Amino acid sequence: MTISDADLVHLRRAVELAREALAGGDGPFGSVLVDPAGVERFADHNRETSTGDPTRHPEFEIARWAAVHLTAEERSASTVYTSGEHCPMCSAAHAWAGLGRIVYVASAEQIAAWRRDLGAPASPVAALAIARVAPGLAVEGPVDELVPEVRVLVERAARSA
Repeated sequence: MTISDADLVHLRRAVELAREALAGGDGPFGSVLVDPAGVERFADHNRETSTGDPTRHPEFEIARWAAVHLTAEERSASTVYTSGEHCPMCSAAHAWAGLGRIVYVASAEQIAAWRRDLGAPASPVAALAIARVAPGLAVEGPVDELVPEVRVLVERAARSA
């Protein structure tokens, strides 16, 4: 796995979006869609609690946005940067939309373990690796250098739940 300085810039943006989500009362997850030229095309954070819609994950919003605003070629050449590994719903949406590479900070397994260690309720869906849901996707993560930042956010959210 080779994470570039540019990758780290976009991952830090995803973590900042996760902070915004947590500050707004939502789960601490943020994601950014970046085109091959390194231009951020779309960014969002979790909006499950604030909207009452449990499907309002940023990765799912990226897939929806990209399907409407980008060609198939543009989607496949883009990268999604995210604070946490996609859930199965978002992995499937990513694959169906034909998006390219995924780079995540913390794995679904790590996040589930942190929540479990704090006695937080389990997710209603299994913590499956992206590759188990959509085996054809190019995936990189976890990114150890940023994992502690995401862990703090996940633990803060679990404690306040």
